[in-house]
Order: sequence, then C-alpha cells, then structure tokens
Amino acid sequence: MRFFHPEHDSQLELSLEDVFIVPDYYDGGSRLDVDLTPMDFPGGAHPIVSANMNGVTGKRMAETMARYGGFGVLPQDMELDTVERIVKHIKSADPQFDTPLVVTPEATLRDVQGIIRKRAHDMVVVVDKENRPLGVVTQADLRDRDQYTKVGRLMSKEMVKLRRGMSNQEAFTLMHQNRVKAAPVLDDDDKLCGLLTRDDAVRLELLKPAVNTRGELMVAVAVGISQGAADTATALVEMGVDVIVLDTAHGYQKRMLETIQNVRKAIGSSVPIVAGNVCTAEGTKALIDAGADIIKVNVGPGAMCTTRMQTGVGRPSFSSVLACANEAKQHGCHVWADGGVRHPRDVALYLAAGASRVMIGTMLCGTYESPGDIKEDPEGFLYKENYGMASARAVLERNTALTAFEKAKKGFFREGISSSRIYLQEHRESVGEIMIEIITGVQSSFTYVGTTDIPSFQEKVIVGVQTQAGFGEGTAHGRIRK
Repeated sequence: MRFFHPEHDSQLELSLEDVFIVPDYYDGGSRLDVDLTPMDFPGGAHPIVSANMNGVTGKRMAETMARYGGFGVLPQDMELDTVERIVKHIKSADPQFDTPLVVTPEATLRDVQGIIRKRAHDMVVVVDKENRPLGVVTQADLRDRDQYTKVGRLMSKEMVKLRRGMSNQEAFTLMHQNRVKAAPVLDDDDKLCGLLTRDDAVRLELLKPAVNTRGELMVAVAVGISQGAADTATALVEMGVDVIVLDTAHGYQKRMLETIQNVRKAIGSSVPIVAGNVCTAEGTKALIDAGADIIKVNVGPGAMCTTRMQTGVGRPSFSSVLACANEAKQHGCHVWADGGVRHPRDVALYLAAGASRVMIGTMLCGTYESPGDIKEDPEGFLYKENYGMASARAVLERNTALTAFEKAKKGFFREGISSSRIYLQEHRESVGEIMIEIITGVQSSFTYVGTTDIPSFQEKVIVGVQTQAGFGEGTAHGRIRK
C-alpha cells in the first residue's frame, strides 16, 4: 500500500472515514474472479470473523459464519462444558445445509413461537420419532391462532423436499418452481438432515464454507489472560477448536506476554494463536516475540467501546492497523483488524492497511443468528441487545465467583456500553445477507484497484486522505426519507 500524497498523508493519524481507495486500471473479467482467501493460515474463503462478544457470537453465529466462509470466535466468558457442547455441534453440522428447527406433532404453537426466530429461514419442521418430516410451520401459520393449538393440526403437509447431494442450482430451481423460500433436506433414509433456503442456494455458490482438513466447520475460542489460560487452551485444542484467541483490552502488558508463552508451551504449534489488542508497532513486536502467530489490532473503535472517552487512550483505526501490519510483516506474521466496521468499504480499507482478517461485532448483532432473544419495542420494531465486553455488565458476569463487595469494586472500572438496542434491518436480518453485502463489496473494491487476490491488492492499492465532507459526499444521500 502507498498513500496518494505520501509526503503529507503518511504523517497523519487516520480513521476509516478519513481515507479512500484510488481506482486503477483492471484488465480482468468478472468480479467473481477475485479470491479473498486469507494468507495467515489455511481455512476460510474470506477474511471476515465474528467478534468474541457475548451479544454477537454463540452457537448459531459460529456455525453460520463458518458455513458462509468465515468463522466465529466464541467469548471467553463461556464455561468449558458449554464451549464443548457448542464445538461438538459445530463440528457435526453440515457444511452446506442449515441446522433445522424441529418439533413433534404434539408440540403447541407456543413451542414453535419460542424457537422460530432462532434462525433466519422462518421455518420449523415437524418430525416423527424417526426424524422424518411430517410437515412444516412458518410465521404465517402462527397468525391469529390459539397459542396452545397442536402443531399437527395446522402444519403444511405438502412440502418441497430436497435431497442431500443436490447441487445448489438444482435445489434453487426446485424451490423456485414451487414458489417456496425454504425446504427441508432429506438423507437417503428420508430422515431430516438439514434445511436450505432459496437465497442460500445462491449465496453458497459465492461463499464457500470454512472447513478444516477433516472437512469440519471451523471455530475459534477466546481465552482470557488468567493463570489458568494454558490449561484452558489445552482443553480447547483437545475439543477440536481451530484457533485460540488470547484476548484482553490492553494487550501490551506483562501478563499477556507471559500468557502467550505459557499457552504456546502447552499447545505447541498445533493451532494458531491470536493475541491482542494492541495499536502500536512496539506492542505488535512484543506479542510476536512472546510466541503469537497473529496480532489483534485496535483500541477503542468498537461501537460498544468507551475506552477512548473514559481514558483518552487509543489510536485511529486505519493508522493502527497499518503500523501493526507493517511491523508484523517484518517478522513473517499477520494482524487482524478488530472493530469499527460499519460498511463493506471498511473491510476493504483494513485489508489495504495490511490486515489478513477483519473482526466484526455490532454489525452482526442485529441478526437472527446472534445470541439472545429478539425483543420488540413499543412501535413494533424488532431488536436485540448488545453490550461491550469491558462494560460494567460484562465485568459483573465475568466475575461471578467474587464476593459482592469485590464485584462492586470491579464494576467501577468500565469501558463499554452495558446495554444497546441493535435493530433488525430489512434485508440485513441474517448473517448471510450481511456476508454477501460485505464480500461482494470487497470483491468490487479489488477490481477497482485492478487486482484479484489479497497479496496483490495490498501491494498495489493507493489510499488517499479526505475531508469529512468528502466522506459524506460518498454516502447514499438520495434516499427517500420517511
């Protein structure tokens, strides 16, 4: 990467909104020729990672992210037995088909209402004792019905059934011809093995699943820098976790360096170790010298983070990633950009700055796949709650073993929002919709620069600096306001 006006631009501390990518000549063909495979380690069709936030990544998010070519990082606050259950589920999940929601004919509509919003596909499959589909129920079937009505009385028995082994195009054509949005997938014994939507049949042609060498969906887990980190990391590797993320708000500290050394000694080189967060070249080098493979970069740009306002500490996001990536490159290592993504352009800019992958949090919270229940505001709009991992709420939940007095003391040290409503937006309610929006945007960005893969993009891209008016000029300001 080079700056448009290096003699001036390179001296500035820049956020994502301060910069833009300069177009160049492209002699290729389709944007589909762009390969977004990350360079840091095998696994993943593109560089998007869901952040290790309690309100963002759980079982459904991690599974879905991996199916769409990225992967999720489970939060450090989870108990090991919970992590083990989730990892087992993800490793046994089908790389192509979504995990279906199921009930028996004896279940009530109240039972269906409790689970139907756990997935974006808006369908619950009614099965018999042998797990063979008997019918389906959608939101339309729940309207103006007694909530204690048995599902078997009003389920739709006429179903479009897909077969395992079908291509995405075959599945799409069958659903399109029958005018259905989703359909159950059956194995050779006519038992339910998954569910596919018409949109996903197309998306999965563009977003190949992130699988390991055993063909299993990938998953990462965050670990705090406590004394038991090495034992926890060892247990996670034994469970089959693909990446260990050592995580704390201030990564450039003695305890982090000791934790990296201890974890590396305990697990060897069996899985990559990601460590952070830092925002300087010095911090990056220290974590690499301690044994980290990848450095997680940024202090303060996250939507739920108040660190900069509380402490004055941090650094503008683009400059942070640029400085840390340049240092990591000298040691044959990589960085992840963590936080601050609001648009696909932000991902392209982080890649331009040298990141190998980009972590996204709040942007993914307002989806069906994120943890937590969907709530409804007084005007009928749907939302989920999100909160910062350094907020008072997170601190209290993380220290349940402490006395009430000790927890009260820790509660004073907060650097995050404890509760925020993240609304589900039309056409962005699912992870699949957001992933397609991001990946197609980044693929287009590469063609504007004239490249088709991340290494050549990072080598060729030219980045300029703009005023706030310049940024505003590029926003969609012609929309109709209601």
